[in-house]
Amino acid sequence: MRTTIFKISGVIIVILAQCAVAIGEPNNTAMLAIVEPNRFLTTEDYTGYAETHNAGLKNIYQQWITATEEAAQAKSLPEPQFAYGTYAQETEVYERQMVIVTQMFPWFGKIRARAETAVRNAEAAKQKYEAARLLLTKEVKRDFYEYAYLSEAINIIKENLEALRGFEETAVARQPVVAKGTETPDTVYARAAITKLEDMSKGLELLSEVTAGRLKASLNLPAEINLPAPQWKDFVPEIIDYDLLVNLLRQKNPELAGLSFEVMAAKSKVKNAEKSFYPDIGIGVQLEQMKRPGANTQESSRDTMIMLSLTLPLWRDSYISEQRRAVSDATNIEQQRIRAENSILAKASQVCYEYNDSIKRIGLYRETLIPKAEESLRSVEKAYKEGNADIITLLGEQRAIMDYRLSYQRVLADNRQNLAELEMLAGTGLNKQQ
Repeated sequence: MRTTIFKISGVIIVILAQCAVAIGEPNNTAMLAIVEPNRFLTTEDYTGYAETHNAGLKNIYQQWITATEEAAQAKSLPEPQFAYGTYAQETEVYERQMVIVTQMFPWFGKIRARAETAVRNAEAAKQKYEAARLLLTKEVKRDFYEYAYLSEAINIIKENLEALRGFEETAVARQPVVAKGTETPDTVYARAAITKLEDMSKGLELLSEVTAGRLKASLNLPAEINLPAPQWKDFVPEIIDYDLLVNLLRQKNPELAGLSFEVMAAKSKVKNAEKSFYPDIGIGVQLEQMKRPGANTQESSRDTMIMLSLTLPLWRDSYISEQRRAVSDATNIEQQRIRAENSILAKASQVCYEYNDSIKRIGLYRETLIPKAEESLRSVEKAYKEGNADIITLLGEQRAIMDYRLSYQRVLADNRQNLAELEMLAGTGLNKQQ
């Protein structure tokens, strides 16, 4: 009976172990079942998933947590010391043993300066995490809008291919072949244009796969998942005032904020280094027990001694070197912050110009170039069907409107990519319609 119970228990343990492995290490098939491809359509879908699953961001988050725990530990006193002593060879008169407990207290202000350093480092780690989160969001949006542009571009080319095939049919109907296997110039021109667009479409599809691969890497998704074509959200781009952008950047940019906290941490470290010249104070209690050999415990004597100790800061040269190094670190970080601010301001100026300029070009394509090109194409197509225009003019008009539509989608993607970068630099959203 006992053997049967042991066998059943062993089987249960094996089953539970296999379940634990299956739960702890999901395979790609399980991941594909959990993550629905249709879930990723808008920028919010992508950025929200990336913030909770990106491996690099998780690593920086753990660094922040570690720095926070170190800040909590920095406020505590050193560990108390315990010592026990007894004579290796007892005398014939007394047996003696002693217990010593000592607590060291750093000089006034040392713990506070050390705690300030750790707290500022924790705040800097928090800002580093926020900067990494914003950078990840910017990269995901950049690839999202690139993926969306490529999807729109592929659709535009497919529409133009259909139109060109229609032109080819018209050319065949207007100018039938002279001999078997012979094509007219119009059909040759149409076929060449079709071949060129088919090649362009294949190139864009390959580029779309590369962009989708970057997105899946940012989202920590298996390569087997097929991402659907992103959905554009219509919003009216708003001109961004550069002075307002600079104010937001100086107040909320996490990289600059993190460096500011590092500067404060370095200054607190300087204060701590200045206090290295002062001793630490130790307060302790010594309990000593003496008794005659063979006597009972009641006949023993106990003595209590209060102890005071000081560290001796004699190595002043090392303390001076430590202080100089702390001052140098603080100066270096301050210069690093100034350099970072200048670089970020220069970058913001360039991207802000590109963003505002793209708004003008969006209006130009949407309101002028594309409508006029469509009107011209309809006129030329009608004339060609009536025999009043040649195929080269028709193909030129078709290519012009395709180029305008592709350029329009390109400038839309550029506009939103620039906005994503400006939001990363400013540390906040800049367009509520996005």
